[in-house]
Amino acid sequence: MSKQEGLTVKKSDFSEWYTQIIQKADLADIRYNVKGFVVYMPWATDTLELMYKLYEEEMRATGHKKMIFPSLVSKSNLEKEEEHIEGFSAEVFWVTEAGSQHKKFEQPLALRPTSETIMYPMYSLWVRSWRDLPLKIFQSCQMWRYEGKATRPFIRGREFHWIESHNVFATKKEAENQVKEDMEMAEKVMHRKFCVPFIFFKRPQFDKFAGSVYTYAADTILPNGKRLQLPSTHFLGQKFSKPFDITFEAKDGTKHYAYQTCYGPGISRIFAAVVSINGDDRGLILPPAISPYEVIIVPIFKEETMKKVLSHSRKILSRLKESGFRVHLDDRSEYTPGFKYNYWEMRGVPIRIEVGPKDIKDKAVVVVRRDIENKTQVPESGLVKELRQTLDAVHNSILKKADSYFEGAIHSASDQLELKKALDKGGFVKLNFCSADVEGAKCADKIKEKFNAEVCGERYMGEDKPSGQCIMCGEPAKSIIYVARSY
Repeated sequence: MSKQEGLTVKKSDFSEWYTQIIQKADLADIRYNVKGFVVYMPWATDTLELMYKLYEEEMRATGHKKMIFPSLVSKSNLEKEEEHIEGFSAEVFWVTEAGSQHKKFEQPLALRPTSETIMYPMYSLWVRSWRDLPLKIFQSCQMWRYEGKATRPFIRGREFHWIESHNVFATKKEAENQVKEDMEMAEKVMHRKFCVPFIFFKRPQFDKFAGSVYTYAADTILPNGKRLQLPSTHFLGQKFSKPFDITFEAKDGTKHYAYQTCYGPGISRIFAAVVSINGDDRGLILPPAISPYEVIIVPIFKEETMKKVLSHSRKILSRLKESGFRVHLDDRSEYTPGFKYNYWEMRGVPIRIEVGPKDIKDKAVVVVRRDIENKTQVPESGLVKELRQTLDAVHNSILKKADSYFEGAIHSASDQLELKKALDKGGFVKLNFCSADVEGAKCADKIKEKFNAEVCGERYMGEDKPSGQCIMCGEPAKSIIYVARSY
């Protein structure tokens, strides 16, 4: 299918819709000949850079410092925390030799599946005294995991792009406060700026991050009803500081192991959620904060009016750039205005400005919103103010629509029949459950086997109170958990 064509399916056919939008909006080229690896195209890359920028600004605002760490970790370091390596061993890409002579390394090196075991040997050198704490470090980088499930661009791959923060504290309370700050950061950035709604769940003990004491993870629901995991934050306690000897001398001269946390906003996967939740039957709808262009100018002319219209359009372009907008003039003469409308609608640009001879005469432009297809004639004298107000309105509209959609994806079940019906609708299903501790693993396995669904966990700060019996085993319910079918 050519790029000039629009989508040939509606969003209700989500799988094919997603496949087409990846191609037609020029987000990724999947033809790279290594399974699970794709090429990110300019429009997606520019959007991801804005997402990184907003998340990194929040990281810095909360006292984090940015660093760059190596991509390789030695096998001996990777194995220092037993639970951690057990959780990741099946997903590791190993580098075992190098050079034209295929010289074998003394020990295998792993492409980082996550960076605890790369960063923490350095932390043990840097942390000596209470004066060195807290240590709050993040990096923006790629990760590699040998993903065994079916891969899809941005949703699931063997190479992904994320931010990871790894923090060190003197006390347990400080570390636990950091976990809360991580979740607040997700609300500020991922929800309020990227317009991606989610629920933070405390993962059950049988499904927490390998090597953590406990895990909170943000999950959203895609239009096909499946759960997609987004940022997760982990209280590591002293489970890594002990094997990596991250200790500090307190004010009274005594020596202590530090407390640690880690946090991983997967930017490429969050982008998949932005595309999936906010797009429509005509293509992407990007929140203004992360659209590479906030405004696109489309000149409308015939051959005899081309020079005048383009000259006027460039003056508007210059004025808007000086006013701080991310704006682009589509002055390609080989394409019709209608083609350009469809082209930029597919890419989700929040606002389109149309400029023709009549508009020049009227000293006005036509402003078109991508989210609601609303056209308004705006005097040039008030254009800057109108665009700022319109961008705010577009953002609020996208967020409201996303939240409404998400609220409709939460269901309840009081027995197994209701659970099946709710899961078939798609979304989260909350139910009484025996235990979110290790002893609940058997019932979680039954849910997976019988309903092809997974336990997400208990809702963070939820007011749900268990009552009655676990719908799987009949034992008294100790928890209200949420269940969903997952990517």
